[in-house]
Amino acid sequence: MDDIKQKLLSKSKQTTEDRRGKILCYACLSLIIVLIVSILYFIINRGTATFTQDHLSLTQFLTGKQWNPGHHQIGALPMIVTSFLVTILAAILATPFAIGVAIFMTEYAPRKGTKALRAAIELLVGIPSVVYGYIGLMVVVPLVRKLIGGTGFGILAGTLVLFVMILPTVISLTADSLKAIPVSYRQAALALGATKWQSIYKIVLRAALPGILTAIIFGMTRAFGEALAVQMVIGNAVLMPKGLGTPTATLTSQLTSQMGNTVLGTVSNNALWSLALVLLLMSLVFNLLIRVTTRKGAIK
Repeated sequence: MDDIKQKLLSKSKQTTEDRRGKILCYACLSLIIVLIVSILYFIINRGTATFTQDHLSLTQFLTGKQWNPGHHQIGALPMIVTSFLVTILAAILATPFAIGVAIFMTEYAPRKGTKALRAAIELLVGIPSVVYGYIGLMVVVPLVRKLIGGTGFGILAGTLVLFVMILPTVISLTADSLKAIPVSYRQAALALGATKWQSIYKIVLRAALPGILTAIIFGMTRAFGEALAVQMVIGNAVLMPKGLGTPTATLTSQLTSQMGNTVLGTVSNNALWSLALVLLLMSLVFNLLIRVTTRKGAIK
């Protein structure tokens, strides 16, 4: 009896493994939390040094048009405006193409055609940013120069490069959203006498709207944070954009081109970290929009 009681009260091998698994999971979770908090603290600490240590104006930073940190001119408005312009324009261009390709993949294409399209989309996702930038430099910039004149560098060139870069992401997520709509929705529409296109346009697209919006926001998030490819075609001149052919700079292009040329702790370096803080805040805003959109879709 004592042996049986001892065996029943002793910890089994499965219990020990389960406890080890929980400890490992909590350790990994704690490490991730520490990393995230550390990154946030470092960027916020360095980004606010421009205003707390160097005592420069936040209003000037957000509304000023002159960027020369060495002379205490930190107007980031041209870069902020340009970042939003290329992001929004790229999303506007990519959205109709993405929806059209996603509809074809999920509603019309045969299984082999869908597999071939997905393989091509995955190939586009895997291409490095520098390759997109080089193609933009060799193809897009000369084309823009012929179409609208000027140097070819500017918002239009950056928009076209970002359009190609975010298109695979928006297509994949849109196709997944359309595929997630139950087949019964389509069957019910057809049973009521609707054509195939009417069932897609009136039922499927409307039911998948939250997922499509999420796909667009994901694409905008990538476009807003893209650095190398945009830097190669945007012109890298901190000027307020006056047209699609104006050479200008985004937040990311300015960071990548200038961060290596500054000394840590100087006004110029702190100003660049302030640009990084703006990028961080915008990433948080995009993530919040994604959560709100997906939550509304789940309620429906």
